[in-house]
Amino acid sequence: MRLLKINLLALALICLTVSCQKDDGVAIEEANYSIDLNLANETDWDMANEILDLVNIHRNSLGLNKITKDQRYASAYAVDHTKYMMDLGQINHDNFGVRSEALKNNGAKTVGENVAYGYNTAQDVVTAWLNSPGHRKIIEGNFSHSGFGVMKTNDNRYYFTQLFYKK
Repeated sequence: MRLLKINLLALALICLTVSCQKDDGVAIEEANYSIDLNLANETDWDMANEILDLVNIHRNSLGLNKITKDQRYASAYAVDHTKYMMDLGQINHDNFGVRSEALKNNGAKTVGENVAYGYNTAQDVVTAWLNSPGHRKIIEGNFSHSGFGVMKTNDNRYYFTQLFYKK
């Protein structure tokens, strides 16, 4: 009975904090998708900067190049997607092809994306991503830049979109 309670508690914790990753999607036919660059200003830059620092510490430990923050274009797309997930109340990679194609039209060669929900600190979300082989692959991927959509709901729950790309 005690083991059942522990397993149920573990399952409940997993359900409360989730994340997902996506690498290079298929382009969608909305090649003219445009974005309001002012959206990038809506991200929680304190949290985003902490995430980037932790990602770069990890990458440095493996001898990988430092990721540079894209505080405009990729972040505007990341915020747009984060708002979309918040409206739905779930994480997803819907329309990743649009984001990927838009970044590629702006000079990116490859694009990846990690999303998450329910973590309260940068350390928690980065640790969760690093403990997941798919997310780790994105973090350790051949990327040079990253944009962020880190936003908190009215009930103080964070949603995260981190877009990675290589120029």
